[in-house]
Amino acid sequence: MWPHRDFLDLVGVELPIVQAPMAGAGGAAMAVATCEAGGLGSLPCALLGADKVRAEIGVIRQQTKRPINVNFFCHTPAPPDAAREAGWRSYLAEYYAELDLDPSVAAPGVSRAPFDEEMCEIVEDLKPEVVSFHFGLPAPALLDRVRAAGCRVMSSATTVAEARWLEDRGCNVIIAQGAEAGGHRGMFLTDNVASQAGTMALVPQVVDAVKVPVIAAGGIGDGRGIAAAFALGAAGAQVGTAYLFTPEALVSDLHRAALKTARDDQTALTNLFSGKPARGLLNRIMREKGPMSGMTPGFPTAGGALAPLKAKAEARGATDFSSLWSGQSAGLCREMGAGALTRQLAADAARCFEAMAPAN
Repeated sequence: MWPHRDFLDLVGVELPIVQAPMAGAGGAAMAVATCEAGGLGSLPCALLGADKVRAEIGVIRQQTKRPINVNFFCHTPAPPDAAREAGWRSYLAEYYAELDLDPSVAAPGVSRAPFDEEMCEIVEDLKPEVVSFHFGLPAPALLDRVRAAGCRVMSSATTVAEARWLEDRGCNVIIAQGAEAGGHRGMFLTDNVASQAGTMALVPQVVDAVKVPVIAAGGIGDGRGIAAAFALGAAGAQVGTAYLFTPEALVSDLHRAALKTARDDQTALTNLFSGKPARGLLNRIMREKGPMSGMTPGFPTAGGALAPLKAKAEARGATDFSSLWSGQSAGLCREMGAGALTRQLAADAARCFEAMAPAN
């Protein structure tokens, strides 16, 4: 029933639905449920150490024989900048005083390591069917080893130029990430967040620019969005926010509650929580400081100074300083298991295709 089968045939899945790899929110349970339902389940590894990555992939392999996607960041970490860190902490001093916290206490380390030799060895050992990247691609030597292990390679593009860059370097599938998407923007050839295109504009232009399959991402929360992605020439859809409503999602109760009442106009792109632009639900600090700030340290260290504020506020039941990642489609999403959601998305998309088919 799918208008384009190139992604399905390339990756070996039944349904052209990719469960977005959401660092901190997705794990083995979500990936397994998605895979067993026929989609491509994803394990986000950006916040995991090597031992945990091995363990999670092991759990997935024990529970499903279907193809999986293992996702890594491949950013260049910002060098330490003590002056900028101090300025950022001073910028937040009023909140430390309000919550009776000592601003001089060292910020906790923020672990978001890029794909490296150690992670590459795990890929070579465990051979996931798909390896995906965010913020471009790793060094050519590492990428060559991933491909030599038999893995298909996917990465996110937020512009046509990024899509061409990825294809030129051997990417097998390109995820066209529209500005509506929740979480971190996959930008790597530009830092101009103001010029980022929406999914409806980006997907067909990427499809026209490259020869590899394109997966649409951003603002897709139901079957209508998947059908629209195919109408734009995509070979599948990546869905993230809808999976945050599943019991398999590793989000806090406060985050779940915020998602349930979210509307279309309640998200914004912000760099306050990590130093890179990411879309999340508006909260106090985003409103009071503005969602984008020139004061933040480089990625991924900005979140360190916010961590004590987040912990103290959440203990009081508030999300004033929490990164509540969400795309613009939260209002379309419903609570159900990840497997049921995958099947429902596919069934709803099929009904849309039937409705659009010309009568005989």
